[in-house]
Amino acid sequence: MGLTRRGLLMPLSAAAAMAAAMTVLMAAAVPGAAASAGTSPGAPASGAPASGVPASGAPVPEAPVGEVVGAAPLPEADLSHHGYVSFSGGRIAIRIRSENLGPSDVTASTVRLRFSAPLAVSQELPYGCLRSAKATVLCETGGLRSGGGARQTALDLQPVGGPDEVIVRLDTVWNGGVRDTDPRNNVHQVLAPATGDAYAF
Repeated sequence: MGLTRRGLLMPLSAAAAMAAAMTVLMAAAVPGAAASAGTSPGAPASGAPASGVPASGAPVPEAPVGEVVGAAPLPEADLSHHGYVSFSGGRIAIRIRSENLGPSDVTASTVRLRFSAPLAVSQELPYGCLRSAKATVLCETGGLRSGGGARQTALDLQPVGGPDEVIVRLDTVWNGGVRDTDPRNNVHQVLAPATGDAYAF
């Protein structure tokens, strides 16, 4: 199941794949586990050696910890988020320009915005965005082609408590399963006083 609202999909298939990989690694790390399945404790299966060494005496090759044998390397891409934040009249205006500098395409991307103040319960969010916590908003960018056009996201949000300034933290919480070669250009923190000035990131 993924996070959904008005077309927003935050895939959780990566977590399922990781769980399957851990099952494979755990089975490989326990010699003779398959041979002893279904037998009583201390009694080896009929015809099977008492130890985890095969009858041939050859050692069992072990996969490096954390690595699945035969797994293809992850495609590489470089997600980039830039824009500005302004805070005035009790409203936070945020404009985000998301693009992919390549070399591989990105099938989906989700940007996370975390605020130093909680947001009002009644909040109008643009299509593709949803609340995930009192002070957190997730926005999907859709697919991003390598070297293709940028996707624009515009938000107008209202914090509660009447703060004199807000801190906005932005990062990528889902990148379609690619390896980001330069995460520095999609992780930002912006302090915006309530002056109406635009602060770039």
